[in-house]
Amino acid sequence: MSNMWKSIASLGAIVAVSVAASAVTVKVMTPKGTLDNTYESSYTSTANNHGFENNSLAISPRALGSAPDLTEAAERSVKAVVHIKVEGERSVASQGMDPFEFFFGGRPSQPQKQAVIGYGSGVIISNDGYIMTNNHVIDGSSKISVTLEDNRTFTAKLIGTDPNTDIALLKVDGKDLPTIPFGDSDKLRLGEWVLAVGNPFNLTGTVTAGIVSAKARTTTKTAGRGGLNVESFIQTDAAVNSGNSGGALVNAQGELVGINTMIFSQTGNYAGYSFAVPINIAGKVVEDIKKYGTVQRGLLGIAGSDVDADLVKKEGLKVNRGVFIGDFAEISAALAAGIEKGDVITAINGTAIEDFGRLQSEISRYRPGDTINVTVDRKGSKKTFKVTLKNKDGNERVIREQNTNSDKLKATLKALEPNQLRSYGLSYGVQVNKIQAGPLRKSGVEDGFIILTANDSPIRSIADLNKAIGEVLNSRNKTLYLRGFYPNSGDVASYSIEL
Repeated sequence: MSNMWKSIASLGAIVAVSVAASAVTVKVMTPKGTLDNTYESSYTSTANNHGFENNSLAISPRALGSAPDLTEAAERSVKAVVHIKVEGERSVASQGMDPFEFFFGGRPSQPQKQAVIGYGSGVIISNDGYIMTNNHVIDGSSKISVTLEDNRTFTAKLIGTDPNTDIALLKVDGKDLPTIPFGDSDKLRLGEWVLAVGNPFNLTGTVTAGIVSAKARTTTKTAGRGGLNVESFIQTDAAVNSGNSGGALVNAQGELVGINTMIFSQTGNYAGYSFAVPINIAGKVVEDIKKYGTVQRGLLGIAGSDVDADLVKKEGLKVNRGVFIGDFAEISAALAAGIEKGDVITAINGTAIEDFGRLQSEISRYRPGDTINVTVDRKGSKKTFKVTLKNKDGNERVIREQNTNSDKLKATLKALEPNQLRSYGLSYGVQVNKIQAGPLRKSGVEDGFIILTANDSPIRSIADLNKAIGEVLNSRNKTLYLRGFYPNSGDVASYSIEL
């Protein structure tokens, strides 16, 4: 069986992407004899709180024989790691006539909706109820429930997501909730002890230990081809299994240094490799979501590849590490600053850049309009350029609108009120009006059309439509498939919208 990257959220057996894995409870053994439970005093971390109300303190590490004592870090962390249950729907092949189509008239054998349930973990990052998890844990959900370590259960609101980093931000109505203090993932060292803390299958806190095996690890070459996916993982050998997606990676001081995201496995179960999004990346993502409603991603506007022996020989490079610039985006901040094809990026603001993963890690902490120093090697000559980063639209402005994706449709969108839905016999839908010159008009959509699904996903709100459009914009196929009906005539219609 070929190696597979596995997201580690646990889904029910009816979910297509479920991982067949049993829960594992880890028993932590202590040395014989009496263990001194009096811990050293806490100290205040200098890490960035990313705009969240988090008054937890890190702990002063101590040794237990020749190994670090991880007991207090584990005991504190489990209190702030939650169990997440998500409920949603998926499309399945129909065995007969869709009742909706039968009522309104239409084609038989349309896909049916089937209820799905999934599970994962999350980390409380603020005393007032903000929770960080993975995007793939809550993707496609219509209801999200969060259970704390003390068995309190809350209904969670989805604040926002970033599929490019696989991070999502939730909010529950709570006060004085336990948190894990933010750490600084840049300070992690190879061989440093870390804890993977999760809450799979609502078993309360499950803790495993391991060491940092690698930093700035990438799993694909998407970024090297100019994509927007941010991959700069912390690789550890801490055992992580199904249901631990969105859980905490914690250092010996009890600080949050990463969000556990995926494993590398041939079976779907842990096989020695686990990966976490560094908190310096994830923290900036949720800070942007909270402050702006969307992630502010500063872009250099380059495409390139890691420097290796073959590239050194082929291009006659004078350095053995860095990122080789092979091309530029249509509108490129790097090109505007004077950087050229064939240059090798070796440092950002004085921090050495050894590969694309490290480059992404550095750039991901900046926003459009930020100016950074980019050092390159040009045929053996060291040069430094001041580069003002741009956004995905090619300008230097911070994107503040939460509905920028749906704005591309050039129409007014309205979420239907409950009484309107009842009068039409619908459970959900978003109505389109005041269509201007743009993709909807070009495809023949008329005012009054009620969108029911986009690319087979139910559209219950404008946020759902924004998400569907965003997924299309980040894919190679730029076609959005809309299905719905016109309430005045009762006609069911489907459209292919080129974005």
